[in-house]
Amino acid sequence: MATETVATFESSLDELGVGLTRTDREGFDDALAAIVDEPAVGVPLRIDGVPLDDVPVTVDPTPAQLESARTGVTPVGTAVATYGTLAIESTAAGDEAVSLFPERHVAVVREEDVVWGLDEAFARLDEGFDAGRDSVPPQSTWWCSTRER
Repeated sequence: MATETVATFESSLDELGVGLTRTDREGFDDALAAIVDEPAVGVPLRIDGVPLDDVPVTVDPTPAQLESARTGVTPVGTAVATYGTLAIESTAAGDEAVSLFPERHVAVVREEDVVWGLDEAFARLDEGFDAGRDSVPPQSTWWCSTRER
């Protein structure tokens, strides 16, 4: 099911006209730098070994930086394959604002965070809330998904 789920997610994004870049930990910085329009803002990705230190993204932006940013970079907790939908957490770091204000949103999605449909997404979100969402396990494959307004 995992292969089918991932293929469906990719197909859903394509149908929506959403760009997709698939990479791994070693290629992440180069992949992200290639799709970011500066100035860019972001929040910590909360993925072990994947900081935004080596890419042109301002983490913990001021309101002025957020307002002038062309790109926002955020992690995604859950992606729904059948709809190409992303669940962005509302955190104190500003994930929600960084995903909404800039004209381009780069959503960093781990392969293991893609679920088939809404039932699985809601179950996963419930599990995360019950667990306190205080850690993110390491992962080897991410997507950088871009959406233009």
